[in-house]
Amino acid sequence: MAARPALRNAIVEMRGPLGAGKTTFVRHLLRALGVQGHVKSPTYAVLEPYELPDGDVSHFDFFRFDDAQEWEDAGFRDVYASPGLKIAEWPDKAAGLLPSPDLCIAIEPGDGDRREATFVAHTPSGVELLP
Repeated sequence: MAARPALRNAIVEMRGPLGAGKTTFVRHLLRALGVQGHVKSPTYAVLEPYELPDGDVSHFDFFRFDDAQEWEDAGFRDVYASPGLKIAEWPDKAAGLLPSPDLCIAIEPGDGDRREATFVAHTPSGVELLP
């Protein structure tokens, strides 16, 4: 994470329909950051943590939440308050409880394997993360 210091403690939201490629995008990002071994989808575990020399990464998937309160009940407020990069898929399932994101990435499927990604920064740190 040394290449982009703003990424160390950023909050990134991944948006898009089921099958858009959110997890695939995160998998490639984590590999680029130095995660070794299998990068699992957090769909069933809700949270997959990763330790890197420059900081921790927490990859969330709130798809299975039926109520935003589940985020609070799971103790994720403490995870979000700790240092490290947080990446959340399906953030709308925890609406009203998540801290404001630094960056939102929306992925929309196109024809065939095409995808269109839109990056929107919400903070100065988010602006530093823009491609």
